[in-house]
Amino acid sequence: MEPDLHEQQRLHSVVIITLPPSDDPSQGKTISAFTLNDHDYPLQIPPEDNPNPSFQPDPLHQNQQSRLLFSDLSMGSPRLVLGLLGFSLLAVAFYASVFPNSVQMFRVSDERNRDDDSSRETTSFVFPVYHKLRAREFHERILAEDLGLENGKFVESMDLELVNPVKVNDVLSTSAGSIDSSTTIFPVGGNVYPDGLYYTRILVGKPEDGQYYHLDIDTGSDLTWIQCDAPCTSCAKGANQLYKPRKDNLVRSSEPFCVEVQRNQLTEHCESCHQCDYEIEYADHSYSMGVLTKDKFHLKLHNGSLAESDIVFGCGYDQQGLLLNTLLKTDGILGLSRAKISLPSQLASRGIISNVVGHCLASDLNGEGYIFMGSDLVPSHGMTWVPMLHHPHLEVYQMQVTKMSYGNAMLSLDGENGRVGKVLFDTGSSYTYFPNQAYSQLVTSLQEVSDLELTRDDSDEALPICWRAKTNSPISSLSDVKKFFRPITLQIGSKWLIISKKLLIQPEDYLIISNKGNVCLGILDGSNVHDGSTIIIGDISMRGRLIVYDNVKQRIGWMKSDCVRPSEFDHNVPFFQG
Repeated sequence: MEPDLHEQQRLHSVVIITLPPSDDPSQGKTISAFTLNDHDYPLQIPPEDNPNPSFQPDPLHQNQQSRLLFSDLSMGSPRLVLGLLGFSLLAVAFYASVFPNSVQMFRVSDERNRDDDSSRETTSFVFPVYHKLRAREFHERILAEDLGLENGKFVESMDLELVNPVKVNDVLSTSAGSIDSSTTIFPVGGNVYPDGLYYTRILVGKPEDGQYYHLDIDTGSDLTWIQCDAPCTSCAKGANQLYKPRKDNLVRSSEPFCVEVQRNQLTEHCESCHQCDYEIEYADHSYSMGVLTKDKFHLKLHNGSLAESDIVFGCGYDQQGLLLNTLLKTDGILGLSRAKISLPSQLASRGIISNVVGHCLASDLNGEGYIFMGSDLVPSHGMTWVPMLHHPHLEVYQMQVTKMSYGNAMLSLDGENGRVGKVLFDTGSSYTYFPNQAYSQLVTSLQEVSDLELTRDDSDEALPICWRAKTNSPISSLSDVKKFFRPITLQIGSKWLIISKKLLIQPEDYLIISNKGNVCLGILDGSNVHDGSTIIIGDISMRGRLIVYDNVKQRIGWMKSDCVRPSEFDHNVPFFQG
């Protein structure tokens, strides 16, 4: 009698889960599942019948001891096997909830592989960042090559410390194949102290008579504007000559961009007017007035081609307030917000880029950095992503925070019921701002610093709160004093620490060394800034991080970085070359 297969054959189910290293969960995990019966093994493949001599049985079939172990488990206790399977599935579900980015990575990686053979419709642009203090290092560079011109009329109106984009683009075009679309390099300069700004430069106008302009990069501003001779009523000296608008380039009041710009202004929209007037007031109550115009913005791609697009921007002929001090080193503002009139939004609407903006400001005073537009340089792993919070009236980059602390001391949030707050990322702010109650609690906590080796110095006017060394010797580096301060932690998402995201602001991310050799607090009282209840992250707390605003997927992300180059570039090739 032949044996009863239902009695003799046993079903064996095995799930093997390999978790990533604890210090780098973004590497993901692997899951292998096997369903076997007694008939499946031991596997016998006669040599003469094996069409593939190189084939080797999998490790489960090769290890007889392992086979007996699983067989014994299933014979002795089927419930135990089912229990192990259930526990494994629960572990996978818990891991997916804690590290969603790791699970998402499998899908993203697969999509990228499918897209490798197809050309993309959009491109990315990279803007390297240099600190103003490095200006003299590059003073002798010849920059007429930027446009392939032999004459030097552009050189006379540009800062000669800036890197040569043509040479940089040649380097990028030979970089690793991970860059699927074009990028561009524009030099950027600045620092938190003493200048209080970071800026890039952009070529505006026709190729035969174009001009470079230095623009303050501002993720909190919608409109890009340049000081102009219209004629100018009140303008600072600026880094370059005033922009000269052409009458035929003026934006009419009936055009959609004019309606958007004037939507939140006190002045009423005039549809019959022949020009579109604007007036912008900033947080420090300075303002810019002017008219909207359009002209060609030139973006050089890393493959050597030159992209140009007609961009609507402001011709500012009347600037007032502290803004005039900023304009001694720049010519205007580069609006990088989510608004339709911002530069990235205009480029995205034309299909030139994906509406993604990223910047990386180096923490080292002598370091380099960059900003980019487009999605190609967004790292595929290592980023902390949080949902982008929408504002009912402003197109700014915000996220929600559930807890904030200085060391172990909790700081109040001025949001709903004092338990949920808002965080706004603003490269147009040199320093970070806390709501009044949180700021007062922070200052109280910082009184412990005076009990150590530092004491308050109210004579230092660099910032409201400064400390000098009790030895009266100048402080030369933050590394000498940061041990006296504690990190500030912003907790985003869930209130449960194990599944929440964190933004950690170390002492070097909120302190500066003043010209008097004191250490000063770069967090200010935000009672009269924005709506008074929002935490504003300024340049000082963004340094040493790549921060990305993904308007396509409605998310904000960050990761630690030296900001020398985008991580996708070949590190054996210099990112900046003179």
